[in-house]
Amino acid sequence: MDRVASDGKNDGEKSKKTATPGGRRSRRVRMTGKERREQLLTIGRTLFAEKGFEGTSVEEIAAKAGVSKPVVYEHFGGKEGLYAVVVDREMRTLLDMVTGALTAGHPRELCEQAAFALLDYIDHCTDGFRILVRDSPVAQSTGSFASLINDIATQVEDILGLEFKSRGFDPKLAPLYAQALVGMVALTGQWWLDARKPKKPEVVAHLVNLAWHGLDGLEQKPRLIGHRKN
Repeated sequence: MDRVASDGKNDGEKSKKTATPGGRRSRRVRMTGKERREQLLTIGRTLFAEKGFEGTSVEEIAAKAGVSKPVVYEHFGGKEGLYAVVVDREMRTLLDMVTGALTAGHPRELCEQAAFALLDYIDHCTDGFRILVRDSPVAQSTGSFASLINDIATQVEDILGLEFKSRGFDPKLAPLYAQALVGMVALTGQWWLDARKPKKPEVVAHLVNLAWHGLDGLEQKPRLIGHRKN
């Protein structure tokens, strides 16, 4: 369990004051332990995305939060502990977005939904995605993007297995195809993170075009069959 600092003296921060309309200064309300923890996580997430694990220091995190270094250690035990919580949150967010998006009955639309979910995460949680795709010395203990992709592929594997069985294909091949499909979307997502062209629906349409038809049966103008168009 991550340690949470208590309110009051143990927070280790200096009292802060703000100016009142009359020019007098009043004491600001001290953050609770929970509020301080969330503040440190937000600051750490931004710095890890911008500078990476190695480029981020406890000193910088503390300075951005306006606290002393011991406050960071009290809440997370150090930079590694803070990073681990940030990564865990991002992994759960992405996995929830992908698995929650898989609601359609038609396999092709399921592919569309999974691709949209990943690109939506990149769009709305850009810092989080940058953190997940970076390598770090603590990746083994906190998980990695590769392990997250395996988790998502497991979800897709179950769907493919049923589809293979209904079509007379060997369902034992479902894990192979699940890894191939999810890996293709994930790597494309890493590229799209910076490129941002073409637009999201077009990227999804082309991904599903390749996944659904294969190289031999590519549509010249791939289309989306689901209700979502943007």
